[in-house]
Amino acid sequence: MRAKKFTSEGIVISRKNYSEADRILVIYTNDYGKLFVMAKGVRKLKSKKRGHLEVFSHIKFSASKGSGIDVMTEVESINDFHKIKKDLKKVALAYYFMEVVFKLTSQEEKNKELFRLILNYLDKLDIDKNLRTLRFSFIHDLLVLLGYWPVNRIMANPDKVLEEVLERQVYTIRIGKRLLS
Repeated sequence: MRAKKFTSEGIVISRKNYSEADRILVIYTNDYGKLFVMAKGVRKLKSKKRGHLEVFSHIKFSASKGSGIDVMTEVESINDFHKIKKDLKKVALAYYFMEVVFKLTSQEEKNKELFRLILNYLDKLDIDKNLRTLRFSFIHDLLVLLGYWPVNRIMANPDKVLEEVLERQVYTIRIGKRLLS
């Protein structure tokens, strides 16, 4: 249970524009799991929060518990993974990681190991060149961590296993496959 005002470390999984100047962010946090947070005024050109809230950015933020959705009050970047953002293939893979995490996790289900796994793979993506292996390893490690796949069993086709777990296709998988081939 979160306090009325809280601070946490998190990774921005997705964002959606809301009204004229706001955004609704989905942040996977170290302390609370997946949270939906309103960032008010962040789309204004003079907003100080604007640059910190890009997808797959590692941030430290404060928020207040709202009646429906939490409202972000402060934010600072810990790591914006700028090397990833300079390479289109890496950006596509980072978005893929975020989409898979979004679809496989429930709101407010805390999992510190999952938070570390996401950060670890973003760090690897920042420096690694073998993106296909990294993608397969991420799917395998994530499915094992969440209990969808046995630890010692080899995964021949990670994409197929992931689709069976989700019971639908991951949208960014098509983009990722094309870019990585």
